[in-house]
Amino acid sequence: MIEILSDTALTTVQDLGRFGFLNWGVGASGAMDPLALAGGNLLLGNDENAAAVEVQVFPFAVRFHVPCGFAVTGADCAARLDDQPLLPWWSGEAAAGQVLHLGLPANGSWRGSRAYLCLAGGVDVPCVLGSRSTQLRGAFGGHEGRALRQGDRLRAGLPGAGVRPTGFGLVPPALAMPLVSEGMVAIRVLPAAEYDRFTPASRDVFWSAAWKITPQSDRYGYRLAGPRLDLVAPIELRSHGIVPGVIQVPHGGQPIVQMRDAQPSGGYPKIATVIEADLWRLGQAPIGSRVRFLESTWEEALAALDETARWLAKVHELATLQGGRAGRA
Repeated sequence: MIEILSDTALTTVQDLGRFGFLNWGVGASGAMDPLALAGGNLLLGNDENAAAVEVQVFPFAVRFHVPCGFAVTGADCAARLDDQPLLPWWSGEAAAGQVLHLGLPANGSWRGSRAYLCLAGGVDVPCVLGSRSTQLRGAFGGHEGRALRQGDRLRAGLPGAGVRPTGFGLVPPALAMPLVSEGMVAIRVLPAAEYDRFTPASRDVFWSAAWKITPQSDRYGYRLAGPRLDLVAPIELRSHGIVPGVIQVPHGGQPIVQMRDAQPSGGYPKIATVIEADLWRLGQAPIGSRVRFLESTWEEALAALDETARWLAKVHELATLQGGRAGRA
């Protein structure tokens, strides 16, 4: 069991998401960085989809009330267990009474803005509609359907230490699969349905501009600031289905990228869609930072998914190898 010590905000329990319910108006939710969540779980021998704590406001601290294997992935946030520093993307084991501290994320295009605390066996909360993810708009899933508060207590799925040996870590995907442009995070996107309805100048500037992630951004959507994007002529669209990654352009001409808590429908014109393999990159981009969009083809988007699958396969192989070594010790 862990106890939340911080008077925190926007920290939630998430797994990889809730799928198959968009037709009922229920969005996916899930980790903003699914690779960080899956990687931390694999370090502990958990299922990739086990629930974890997603932290996006720092500093953050929890106390372990029982011995427990844990892993911290995602943002490089100067983690320490009591006074012992921990490496980024590393697993460890806490004794009863020890406190895990997560500090402010370090600067750098690869260091991220969200951290994931994975526990041996996963965070033990009820499964709702096939997922343990918190759905803030609907107030269900996770821990009581809400963000975590100081004093909340969460149980781990496995008592005691993890089934994998702790004390080893991973190369973060941002280093294993770097993608930057002029020192900024680069995000690959596919032109969307209304792409050709924007003016040639707007289409050109969409690719060339550095887009700032504004403070009005959250798990629902990232509002970007940059050059105005204009349509050739006004269009009227009926509300239709949308998914995380869709880039809509409202009347003000500033794009909005739908993120993990995106509503399942909308009527703004769509200029592009972030490829699935790069949603984690955008999910880790800090508020106030700038990103660039790179045009992708369907074939390149599928190849990028294969690349992330290979990274996860290597993580699984490493964790299995470490488990085998422990069994022979």
